[in-house]
Amino acid sequence: MLKNLKLGMKLNLILLITFLVIVTVNGFILSTVLQSNAEQEVTRKALVLIETMDSVRDYTRLQVNPELADRLEQEDQFLPQTVPGYSAREVFEYLRQRDAYTDFFYKEATLNPTNLRDKADKFETAIVEDFRKNPDLKTKSGFRSLQSGNLYYVARPIEIKKESCLRCHSTPEAAPKSQLATYGRENGFGWQLNEIVGAQTISVPAGRVLADARKLQVLVIGILTIGFLIAVIALNLFLKFAVVSPIKEMAVWSREVSTGNLNTDYEHQANDEIGVLASSVNRLKVSMEMAMNMLKKNPPA
Repeated sequence: MLKNLKLGMKLNLILLITFLVIVTVNGFILSTVLQSNAEQEVTRKALVLIETMDSVRDYTRLQVNPELADRLEQEDQFLPQTVPGYSAREVFEYLRQRDAYTDFFYKEATLNPTNLRDKADKFETAIVEDFRKNPDLKTKSGFRSLQSGNLYYVARPIEIKKESCLRCHSTPEAAPKSQLATYGRENGFGWQLNEIVGAQTISVPAGRVLADARKLQVLVIGILTIGFLIAVIALNLFLKFAVVSPIKEMAVWSREVSTGNLNTDYEHQANDEIGVLASSVNRLKVSMEMAMNMLKKNPPA
């Protein structure tokens, strides 16, 4: 079958096979690299958000809490606005109202929280335990599966670094009365200084991470495809005008010579391989012409 194909078809077939191999191999590599880059970009943005939430926590602890601390003993209901974690969570919910952050979720997953809204689930508990076992581990990220879909998460440990944090979390006796009235005496106590009690987690649907990677992958493969098509067109034009057309002309000229028309030479201006071939057939024509003249002068007996 290949013997019957013309040069152009053979060239295009070779180019197509080469292109498919390159796209397959590079597509796999590209997919891995782009997904890694997409994860890094989401991680970078998540870490910036966590740093922002830390600033909210510090503001609440240093400025809001001192202003409302006395009311914690006087009010019947606890004022959650005095809790840094509560402020961070509320601020993030306002941030999620912006289109760029709608898909982001923030939680301060805690092993023994005062507010059960912050209770760590089984997966989050494993993350917190990893931080507790490895104090040098500052960031953890990856994918987790939920019934609602897969999530990509970024987590950082929550460590008790200030004595002031223990007012509400050391013992029920030391806690404000309003806290006990609102949340009871069972949860959120027994914390210790320098203890890792939870993890700040920011998560985003995994589909968003993978979608960003796929968009870039499709874009790059699209550019490669356009480049391949341009190369195929350019090579086919070159093959047609620099190789195929001169060979066809030479074939027509050779047929004329074979029928006895020895009055013309085949002309090819370029000094490339086709030019060398043209010189050779011209010499062959001259040799044939000399042989014909010799036969005319000395016909066989």
